[in-house]
Amino acid sequence: MHLLLDLFLTFAKIGLFTFGGGYAMISLIERSCVETKRWITHDEMMNVTVLAESTPGPIAINCATYVGYKQKGLIGAVAATIGIVLPSFCIIFFLSLFLDHFLEIPWIAHAFRGIRAAVGILILDAGLNMIRKMKKKPLPVTLAVCAFLAVLVTDLLAARMSSVALMLFAAVVSLTVFLVKRDPGKEADK
Repeated sequence: MHLLLDLFLTFAKIGLFTFGGGYAMISLIERSCVETKRWITHDEMMNVTVLAESTPGPIAINCATYVGYKQKGLIGAVAATIGIVLPSFCIIFFLSLFLDHFLEIPWIAHAFRGIRAAVGILILDAGLNMIRKMKKKPLPVTLAVCAFLAVLVTDLLAARMSSVALMLFAAVVSLTVFLVKRDPGKEADK
């Protein structure tokens, strides 16, 4: 029961104090779940981030669900998911009841401009942490550099690039390299 409460409270704290959506939450989820609580390893966090990005639903909720499930099965997944969703839901519901034009209040609008800048830093922090902890083998580094350049060029040209297409391309390249490099002799020995 203690672990369920810990899962709920940990993700409720992340959900309560993180603005900017799932990408901004990744660095906080990693700090809490990998470094502080040691519920998952850094490699698992990187894998779950990729998986959460590739599946339907918000990335932070998918990450929370995975961590909760890994720790305590289905009930842990429910506790972590409710924990990360409930604070935002309550805040939005409360604001919608009392403030029709919440973002039109000047001091709120100015505060959110500052929050927007902080969100960008949180997203950058999550990306840099993943790059720093990535295995420095030629293929992952090459894929990361190519993806960065592709995104940069499309942004500079004001074009749109699907993140799903980019991930599928990286997966196909990685799988192709794996299939080309594998040793058929080892497969036959099994």
